[in-house]
This record gives sequence, C-alpha cells and structure tokens, in this order.
Amino acid sequence: MPPRRRTEPADGRAALAVWRADPSGVPTPARRTAVRFTLEELADVAPGHTVEVRVPPDAAVQAVEGPRHTRGTPPNVVETDPQTWLSLATGTLSWADAVASGRVRASGERADLTAYLPLQAARPR
Repeated sequence: MPPRRRTEPADGRAALAVWRADPSGVPTPARRTAVRFTLEELADVAPGHTVEVRVPPDAAVQAVEGPRHTRGTPPNVVETDPQTWLSLATGTLSWADAVASGRVRASGERADLTAYLPLQAARPR
C-alpha cells in the first residue's frame, strides 16, 4: 500500500496563518490545506481507526485507538464544517461549546475529541 499523502507542515502552517488572518474570507485552497493539515495532525496525535472525523467538503480522517472500523458507517463519527474544525484545532472554540451549539455532530462512545484538541501543531508559533 502506498504511503498516505501528507501535507507539508510548512504549507499547512502557512494555510493556517491565512485562515487566522481572515477566517471568513480565507480562499478555498488555503482553507482546504489548513483542514487537511490539521486532520493529518489529529491522526498523528491520536492514531487509530475508531473515529471517523469528517469535515466536508475538504477532508476526512480516521483516528483514535480502539476497534478498527472496516465497512459501512463507522460507529464513532464526528462531523463539522471547515470553520468550526479549524476553530477547534486552533483552540479558539472549545469542544463543549461546539457540541452544545450544534456546530459539531458527534456519535459513538469514542467520538469525544476533547483530549486531543486544540492541536499543538495548529497553535501559532
């Protein structure tokens, strides 16, 4: 199996900087790069295949250690929009607030990502 494609960290951090400068006006390519980079970082911090994190239309990743999911809808799913995901990844929005406001849909007993967010790699340097 070929190695998983990775976003260059410098490109990912640059895209995050563009998003931070104007979250509502970020160009689509920069937003997509920022989302993919942060999802890849989540998979590095919480390796596994138990939770599928979906950020349509930009990307999805499987993460968190536990039983491997192989077919159909995974038992643990997190889904949100790109703006909310980047806010969670960078720490400008808490998991609890995002869930309470309905900005994140999380199902399954392992779908709480509080322990992994915000991502160190997504914080400003």
